[in-house]
Amino acid sequence: MTESTEPTEPTPQSDPVLVEQRGHTLLVTLNRPQARNAVNRELALALGEALEKAEHTRDVRTVVVTGAGDKAFCAGADLRAAAAGELGMTEEPLKSWGFAGFVKHWISKPVIAAVNGFALGGGTEITLASDLAVASETASFGLPEVTRGIMAAAGGAFRLPRQIPVKVAMESMLTAEPITADRAYELGMVNRVVPQDRVLDTALELAEKINRNAPLSVQATKRVARGVTDGTVAGEDVDWSRNDTEIAALLGSADAWEGMTAFAEKRAPEWKAE
Repeated sequence: MTESTEPTEPTPQSDPVLVEQRGHTLLVTLNRPQARNAVNRELALALGEALEKAEHTRDVRTVVVTGAGDKAFCAGADLRAAAAGELGMTEEPLKSWGFAGFVKHWISKPVIAAVNGFALGGGTEITLASDLAVASETASFGLPEVTRGIMAAAGGAFRLPRQIPVKVAMESMLTAEPITADRAYELGMVNRVVPQDRVLDTALELAEKINRNAPLSVQATKRVARGVTDGTVAGEDVDWSRNDTEIAALLGSADAWEGMTAFAEKRAPEWKAE
């Protein structure tokens, strides 16, 4: 479960994800700007399928993932879809791919997040699951799920403390305070911070630097560096098991219901630790 927002639905004709091949790079755009690119089942399936396309297309050597619009990279889970049980997380292939069809979906091609706006909850978790990241100067990151009575259950709770100093990660997760783009760069969470209008170009330029190298060598390097074998990272199995046990217990708690209800009613929650 990830931080959610109350979205306004896009027009029915819009594709939830746009996919375009630029040279040897597959550009994948989360395309629900009216919903701040929040993740629903359709977006998750489309994003997962785009990664599959990249993995099985020889001419694709890198992937760049970004968000439509100039405000949000990804605001996390679509609140209404999550409340209705319509994120598709219990069905295949989404069950194997993880949140957004992405966070457990390991491919051999390097994936670069072009973070063009705020990336809270699931947006941060998508960034953490990417191999590299470029952020706009106005981007921000954070895992504020504790303010809703839940936790960052799409990998954030164990990946953030491994990608930045543990105490900094713990403070951010336990206080729900966001991390600015500049601070994320200082901590090594992103590779570049650039003006808003340079985010996508910078990510594509970084991809092109990778594309100049031997594709099979790049892919083998990623698999070894990330611990990927047959599309999975066995080293995270225990983490995911613990993660799933904890979020299942939280989702059955009165506090989780209170957190979501208070958010919807725009009031402060009253926690009971039960």
